[in-house]
Amino acid sequence: MQTKYFDRYIRFGLKVQFYRKLRGMTQEDFAERIDKSWSFVSKIESPTRAFGVSMETLFRIAEVLEVPVVKLLDED
Repeated sequence: MQTKYFDRYIRFGLKVQFYRKLRGMTQEDFAERIDKSWSFVSKIESPTRAFGVSMETLFRIAEVLEVPVVKLLDED
């Protein structure tokens, strides 16, 4: 995906990965919990590829990871 927000997509994916691992979930387990495929999670977490998600999926990810949505979008 071509986007001027490439770095933000990457940070989002790395935060998802961080919180997923913090919760002790594999990509496969996390994918099942958010009703997506393993490859979908892999694309989100890729440090070299911008991959967007819908608002519905964003809310589901935050719920499963037990973090506020803002934690995933924060630019710290």
